[in-house]
Amino acid sequence: MIYFNLFFGWIKQEIFAIPGRVIALVFFLLLIALPLVTQDPFYLRVFTLALIFAIFAASWDVLSGFTGQLNLGHALFFGVSAYTAGLLNIHLQYSPWVTIPCGAVVAVSVGLFAGIPALRLRGFYLGLVTLTFPLILLGILFAFPNFTGGELGVSGISRVSSSAVVNYYTAMVVFTVSVMIMWKFTDAKSKLLRTGIILHAIREDEITARASGINTTYYKFMAFALSGFFAGIAGGLYVHYMRIAGPQTLDLFFSFQAILWTIFGGIATIYGPVAGVFILYPLLEFLNLTAWGELLRQIIFAVLLIVALMFMPEGITVWILDKIEVKCPRCKVVNVFYRKKCRACRAPLHLVRESEHQYNKGEV
Repeated sequence: MIYFNLFFGWIKQEIFAIPGRVIALVFFLLLIALPLVTQDPFYLRVFTLALIFAIFAASWDVLSGFTGQLNLGHALFFGVSAYTAGLLNIHLQYSPWVTIPCGAVVAVSVGLFAGIPALRLRGFYLGLVTLTFPLILLGILFAFPNFTGGELGVSGISRVSSSAVVNYYTAMVVFTVSVMIMWKFTDAKSKLLRTGIILHAIREDEITARASGINTTYYKFMAFALSGFFAGIAGGLYVHYMRIAGPQTLDLFFSFQAILWTIFGGIATIYGPVAGVFILYPLLEFLNLTAWGELLRQIIFAVLLIVALMFMPEGITVWILDKIEVKCPRCKVVNVFYRKKCRACRAPLHLVRESEHQYNKGEV
């Protein structure tokens, strides 16, 4: 009973008292409840793919959002893992539980190779170099059509399970574990890992970070490897769910989609890409159910992005959290917006809101 009270007290203080974590908990519970509410194949397919794409988008955020290493060819990791998993399954009859980790490991190797230009290139120049990697791989795949399937790709790949519900829950578990690891790895406030604050330092000023004794080469390679690993996990899940590994997994627009999802949700947050995927991807898929929606889906997508960039430049998640949370100026503890005093140190919070309001109006 004592341990239960302690656990409930921790839940009350660390989750229920912070609006952002309450939203995350509700979101997780909704994911669990979805197959209990409906087992319609269309809805399970849409949200299973959303889970996979959320891993992919968050992996881009690890590299480009937190370290500032602009990667315009992130589909390389996804496609490498997809083809690796598909070919191992088709030619060697390996189980998806073997091919998915193998594909992720190969994606890590490619990630480390792709990280070599990051040692000398930055910004737009690095982005152009990474943009060429998927094109190079496509050329290699088309050169050996008897083995890779050429333009048709590799089909007939086995699924993780014949049950759509099992496939959904498998993707959900992998998504939850992957996002938690990426969030912990990049969390600047983490007491367990210090990589988050180091990645922030590299992004803000790499020269200063190197001068302070940080091995920036090591941490950039680590970011490339981790980003490639989880993009590879997403690629392996995708190919075993869709049962085909084709050139579309290396498409340049697919790389740009990860960037758009992340910018819409909130860059350098991990939860921002997740929110971006779960808002935009299902919305566009549901629009396909109507004749007018199928014609206007890309226009609606573009309008949503423009509105988000104009009024929520830091992303929709950051904008929402700024409205519902307030940080104590004394102890830095996050509080719900309607509290007048900090839940930890009892310092007044309304002064923070008033000063922000006056600053925005130009009175300070």
